[in-house]
Amino acid sequence: MPLCNCCICVSPDELAAVERCGSFQGIRGAGCHFIGIDFCSMIMNTRKISTRVQEYTINTETKTKDNVFVKVCAAVQVEVKPENAYEAIYRLTNPANQIDSYVSDVVRGQVPAMKLDDLFESKDEIAHAVQERLSKSMGDYGYMIHQCLVTDLRPDDKVRMAMNEIDANRRLRVAATEKAEAEKVLKVKAAEADAESKFLQGQGVARQRTAIVEGLKHAVGGDSEMDPKTVQELLLITQYFDTLERLAHGNATTVFMPHSVGNLAGIADDIRMGTMQSALGAPAQSAMR
Repeated sequence: MPLCNCCICVSPDELAAVERCGSFQGIRGAGCHFIGIDFCSMIMNTRKISTRVQEYTINTETKTKDNVFVKVCAAVQVEVKPENAYEAIYRLTNPANQIDSYVSDVVRGQVPAMKLDDLFESKDEIAHAVQERLSKSMGDYGYMIHQCLVTDLRPDDKVRMAMNEIDANRRLRVAATEKAEAEKVLKVKAAEADAESKFLQGQGVARQRTAIVEGLKHAVGGDSEMDPKTVQELLLITQYFDTLERLAHGNATTVFMPHSVGNLAGIADDIRMGTMQSALGAPAQSAMR
């Protein structure tokens, strides 16, 4: 038992500093080592340090150029240099606090020069600045900086809600514009379809009347030519009877008008005279204008 510190075993992920009577003797790597004669742990002593890559998480609160307070979360990955194990063991009491101070200093120097929107786009620049500062400062203490990452940028909850509402309103505005354009296209296409339908209906009516006239010519006059006036009267009378038939099939529609078989010629004359007067009145009104 009095010779318990004569031999030490060092793990593969550790380095051990050997001390004799408080004086530094050297660094021992992985394995079993005889460090000297000891008596009740009063002569020989060891200090161990891990060589594994360690990650320190640092949270820093600062404000941006547009006076928005934001919390910056940075992750720093650190490893002890084997050749500088003496500095890592004896020169720093608390490496985590030292790293925290350096990171906070860099963040508070970089972020206040940026606006909040630019901050989210420049986090890689902040991480690079932090890593450069730590590599210079912590290298003297035997620590190697592998990577520095800005893992989170968190403004106040009210600011985040406002930013989300701005983006949501912008998207709603775009959606409303697209919806209006879609409705416009539907209405235009419906109007074009209606116009095309009426055009085709007009062509159908014109063809129907042409067929009726040709049929009346052959039915009444046979192969002989008929006077155009007679053909017009027959067409008007046919349309007159078609109108009466449609009125008879209407819903709750009652029309009082004189009708007799002998009055058909008079009706034809009245329609013809009305048409001729309308044709004569149009040029006169155009001349007055």
